[in-house]
Amino acid sequence: MNELENIAEIELSYKPSIANKPIIASSYDAYLVLKEFYPKETINLQEYFIVAYLNRFNRILGILVLSKGGITGTLADIRLVFGTALKAAASGIIISHNHPSGNIKPSNVDLAITEKMVDAGKLLDIKLLDHIIIAPNYEYLSLADEGHIKLK
Repeated sequence: MNELENIAEIELSYKPSIANKPIIASSYDAYLVLKEFYPKETINLQEYFIVAYLNRFNRILGILVLSKGGITGTLADIRLVFGTALKAAASGIIISHNHPSGNIKPSNVDLAITEKMVDAGKLLDIKLLDHIIIAPNYEYLSLADEGHIKLK
């Protein structure tokens, strides 16, 4: 048996459709888009982690609902976030998660994952533009606006 028969073929395909997709010019713009991807029935029960992928003009290429977790946490797999960014040929990302408790203050874990995403993005030349935390009452906090993300 030929060993090469068992190797998976990897294909690269790129078919973006960016017509009429929003341009993100502020944290409020990002919030308005991202909040629509949180299920209204469970935003006060479960944490979700959502990623917006943007081109170099900050036009949204797509949104990924990366994970759905429990009451106090969800997974934010950096490899999946940036693997998807590479596949979408994204120049920037905005990450978001909700706090079912209603407290939008970032936790130490929130700050640590933000820092890891910034560092990973630097290696790949994909900027983390913001990290938006959303509460069930749709109050939000931008870590970029709060100075936790240094944009250059």
